[in-house]
Amino acid sequence: MTLKRRETLVSAICVQRIRAMILLRRRRCSMGALLAAVALLGGCGRQEEGPLELQVAAGDVDATTAVLWARASTSGEVRFEYSTDATFAADVVSATKRVAFTPQPVKLEINDLLPGAEYHYRAMDERDAMATGRFRTAHEPGDFHGLRFGVSGDWRGDLGPYPSVRNAPQRDLDFFVALGDTIYADYESPALIGVPQAQNLAQFRAKHNEVYTEKLGLNTLADLRAATAIYAVIDDHEVTNDFSGGAAPWTHPLFGFEGKFINETELFLDGVRVFQEFHPLRNESYGDTGDSRTSGKVKMYRTRTFGQDAAMILLDTRTFRDQSLEGTVDLEDPLSTSYFLLRSLEKDRTLLGAAQLADFKADLLDAHERGLTWKFILIPEPIQNLGPILSFDRYEGYAQERADVLEFISVHDIRNVVFIAADIHGTIVNNLTYTREVLGAQIPVDAWEITTGAVAFDPCLGSVVVDEAVKMGLIQQEVRVYYDALPRDLKDAALIDVLNGLLALFGYDSVGLEGSSIPATLVSGRYYSFNTFGWTEFNIDPGTQQLRVTTYGIDAYRRDILNPGAQPEVVSEFTVDPT
Repeated sequence: MTLKRRETLVSAICVQRIRAMILLRRRRCSMGALLAAVALLGGCGRQEEGPLELQVAAGDVDATTAVLWARASTSGEVRFEYSTDATFAADVVSATKRVAFTPQPVKLEINDLLPGAEYHYRAMDERDAMATGRFRTAHEPGDFHGLRFGVSGDWRGDLGPYPSVRNAPQRDLDFFVALGDTIYADYESPALIGVPQAQNLAQFRAKHNEVYTEKLGLNTLADLRAATAIYAVIDDHEVTNDFSGGAAPWTHPLFGFEGKFINETELFLDGVRVFQEFHPLRNESYGDTGDSRTSGKVKMYRTRTFGQDAAMILLDTRTFRDQSLEGTVDLEDPLSTSYFLLRSLEKDRTLLGAAQLADFKADLLDAHERGLTWKFILIPEPIQNLGPILSFDRYEGYAQERADVLEFISVHDIRNVVFIAADIHGTIVNNLTYTREVLGAQIPVDAWEITTGAVAFDPCLGSVVVDEAVKMGLIQQEVRVYYDALPRDLKDAALIDVLNGLLALFGYDSVGLEGSSIPATLVSGRYYSFNTFGWTEFNIDPGTQQLRVTTYGIDAYRRDILNPGAQPEVVSEFTVDPT
């Protein structure tokens, strides 16, 4: 877009805001026009879009309940219908919800569903638009049925239409987990031209609406959400970068000085409110926990079981965490590194908050005692050791609680524990170890982690690692230019040596599951991928209970070189036998 065209567009929108103010002052408009005027006041700089497309989703599913979701093409009544009959010829249940104004979606909680059943649903709005979707309810414990689900996170609005997940709707998934950074509220994008940080409800809605809007003939996220059940949780960019919800507001420049915690501030509450609006989730909150950090606060923690095959535990690592450690780690300054590692082991620092940590341990132990084979722990930031560089926002920056979690798994002999993370915009698989002393001996745990995604984020993990290596003097700038010209496999091969060298400095295991206690077999690719966008599928065989992990990806791209025709391919595949 040329500068002149952009200025003309912004000016036109500002004129609309002035008109909206006049309408509000005169109060001569209808309720619909009044709501539209309020929406216009959301922020000068928003790019106007065409008519909204009716979309649907379903999520927060268990054995007998679910949440249906729709974004209508117009205000007014939305009619939901659902049935186990794909033709809607029999056993149809219907209900209506009213859309106050677009693009604010509506949700409908449904109950008394059949366990282990496939449901079809549809929504119709007042323009007679119709959209359909499907989901499966969870099997009740007792038998093995197998399970197939997908996970990814991290998608920028300006990098759509996300061809990296275009194959996911065809994979017959039982569910898909959106593992944080489902928008980038703190990045400028076409949804909010000239607005680097969303500040109010209208602006947050514009950002969420952007990622589900068709671009270049594709709407892959909308297709995926209609094809299976969705679970979702925030990371930081649904509000703003690297915030700590359990810290005081004054610790971050955007949250002001009122309230005891960031998770009480208006910016946080607006960001979370709109996140909940745009995902098929129940709006849950904690009761009286005896802790002001969590009492009465939003609850995004979820646990679900799927037959005897698996338990899924979804953690919120953002809302209740203590302030992250400040300062940088300089590998040439052993004192700075040691100080960081020492601070990370402080006993009074938490990532999850006491209430969520207690629920997590109780639900994990319950899954173990009930004999469920696999325990999947969905965590927005990695728990594996990746070294102290840039680790202040990961679980390594809260090392005492990290050790507490991993020791709990080991002490109770909980088997087949898999952590699934996002956030770092690349795939790394490794077994897990912990220590309680600075540079102390690493204690192995029979658990492992895989990071997955990004769906689309520039820069990808490979570029970040190389840039950091240049800053630290490990790589010369001339080598950086040479690296950029390499094919993807050679880029990955170069970076794994850098990463494994860093891990070895601190006594951590090198990337991969070879030589660990995890009974894994690499089928294709490698246990890492640094230069792709994509998602990961987890498939439990109903007979053997063997887990097959397949990461699909495309070459990472930049916002100025979109590649909507890219087709996801298998970049990594391995199996793990249950113990």
